[in-house]
Amino acid sequence: MRLLFFLFFFSASCCQYISAQDFDEWFLDKTLRLDYTFSGDNHSQYIYLDEMRSSDGWYGRRVNLDRLLLLGNGQICVKDCKSGTVLYRHSFSTLFQEWQTTEEASRVQKSFENVFLVPFPKKPVDITVTLTDTHNQVKGEMTHRVDPQDILIRPVSNEGNFTWKYLQKSGDSKNKIDVAFIAEGYQATEMNIFEKDCRDAIDAMISHEPFKSMSDRFNFVAVMVPSKDAGVSIPHDNIWKNTAVGSSFDTFYSNRYLTTLHLKRVHDVLSGVPYEHIVILANTDNYGGGGIYNSYLMSAAHNEQNLPVVVHEFGHSFAGLADEYYYDDEYEPLYPADTEPWEPNITTLVDFKSKWADMLGDNVKIPTIPSGKNIYTEVGVYEGGGYQSKGVYRPVQECRMKVNQAPVFCPVCERAIRRMIDYYTKQE
Repeated sequence: MRLLFFLFFFSASCCQYISAQDFDEWFLDKTLRLDYTFSGDNHSQYIYLDEMRSSDGWYGRRVNLDRLLLLGNGQICVKDCKSGTVLYRHSFSTLFQEWQTTEEASRVQKSFENVFLVPFPKKPVDITVTLTDTHNQVKGEMTHRVDPQDILIRPVSNEGNFTWKYLQKSGDSKNKIDVAFIAEGYQATEMNIFEKDCRDAIDAMISHEPFKSMSDRFNFVAVMVPSKDAGVSIPHDNIWKNTAVGSSFDTFYSNRYLTTLHLKRVHDVLSGVPYEHIVILANTDNYGGGGIYNSYLMSAAHNEQNLPVVVHEFGHSFAGLADEYYYDDEYEPLYPADTEPWEPNITTLVDFKSKWADMLGDNVKIPTIPSGKNIYTEVGVYEGGGYQSKGVYRPVQECRMKVNQAPVFCPVCERAIRRMIDYYTKQE
């Protein structure tokens, strides 16, 4: 079954579709943290449960619990083990799956940490984690039972005793979207700089529609995690730093790709903090960053392009938007010609009706020839996107998801973000 952009996707792998569940009927106001290891190579995916933890408060969505808005590259499904009722579903992407498309994955096996948060169940549940490939085919799946009375579920609080504060509190977390900023590579004496960097990033985000008109749906917190060293690791310059979450440039040997592989450490520093989405600001002026859908975004805080990068990467991590720029030398296409991408802002034309076909004007040709006019707003079907110059199409000539110089999200991306905000905060 294909994903319809304007409807909710549901998968047979997590039992049949059930109508939305009442949060208080099935869950406590607590979080169950699930630590997994994903491993394999370019042909294999394996999933292993590492550890389970619990903490007070649930800061994720309390509406649309059993529905997905986007398919992602993986899903986690929680269902009542007695009745089979689907209680909660969540989609995501991972660096592991991105790595699988690299040349390195053709000659070595690796493992990656991954952490997911689900509401804490009142009764025993079965949890299924599913990983899919670039053809949206299931390549890895694991189901395990969780008894909420399990004595080995470790309760945690603010383990590191890190200071955190609200930078914007629009209301109770029960009906708001909680975004946490983590300091990376800031020493204890630099937290005033970090707070200013956070406020600048927030201002940049909410200056773009639809975040601007829907900013009252968000809470933002800053987590003052000190690092031993200032800055971050830059392997191509032989610079290695001891920092809060162990970030590094040169992810997958790409100079500007700034990420951390230490997902457990990221969530450890957030213990006791109200959060569901994560922004990591790195204390460096080197250009770079990265954003993974429903995982985190990271950006170099002191590069002159920082604010456009933060906004762009939040488009990835929060709204599941794809990159709209392209090259001619990808090792392996991320978007095969026979598969419609799940991201709402690109298409291979396999199922274009599920994307932005309803937004095309009269007499718009497919593909659309760039005119150089109305480059941010004129919706068409322009070839080039998703890192591929051929076979993948984007909605406009230039967009915030394509170039740093674009001042706005295009109409298709803006609609996708608006729908995601509603998904988190309004019962469909």
